[in-house]
Amino acid sequence: MLEKWLKESSYTVVFTGAGMSTESGLPDFRSAKSGLWRTKNLQQLASTYALQHNREEFIAFYQYRIRALLECQPHIGHTILANWQTRGIIHQIVTQNVDGFHQQAGSTNVIELHGTLRTVRCLRCKQTYDAKRYVEEQFECTCGGFLRPSVVLFGESLPYDAIEQAWKAAERADLWIVLGSSLQVSPANELPVIAKRNGAKLVIVNMEPTPFDDWADLIVHGRKIGEVLQEIDEFL
Repeated sequence: MLEKWLKESSYTVVFTGAGMSTESGLPDFRSAKSGLWRTKNLQQLASTYALQHNREEFIAFYQYRIRALLECQPHIGHTILANWQTRGIIHQIVTQNVDGFHQQAGSTNVIELHGTLRTVRCLRCKQTYDAKRYVEEQFECTCGGFLRPSVVLFGESLPYDAIEQAWKAAERADLWIVLGSSLQVSPANELPVIAKRNGAKLVIVNMEPTPFDDWADLIVHGRKIGEVLQEIDEFL
């Protein structure tokens, strides 16, 4: 069924969440409960408050996240999506993830709703650097300003350009495919609803049920995204 919809669709959008990244071995931000942060509130560590008032733990937390990112690679699912984009089978990727795996696999023009963990930027002059600086214990810009990860922190709004582009994609889509998102984070979880209300077919592939399953035209639970995409790719 999904193969048929992909062939018929004139504008297909793929929307990815944490489940897309965990198949690469990247820890899920919301379920990480190990080591230094076993008794910590991760939402507080990844916040504007921690950036200003709890900088040591802020730095330690993002060093951990960047090291974990650098140890992982895109999986077959990322590669298939990049190939589909090149072939014109899908037309836009919108992601809640900050790992950059889509681009690393070859995808282009990816809308990153929550920023990227691949770079850090200066609080003072806004210059950006490779995130490896955090691993190398370099937290200061050449201007003397503090370097922070280029991600959206708790207490910050989503980047206006990214959310506007995603909204336009949702309004234009005639097929919207959710891969590995629990659809619990607002306002990103409104995008599939906008697409559906504008006439798109909605497909949800996620390990667990989501609050929007009743809206979906097709649901796949309990299966790895990479395996599902491989099966579909064989028919395309």
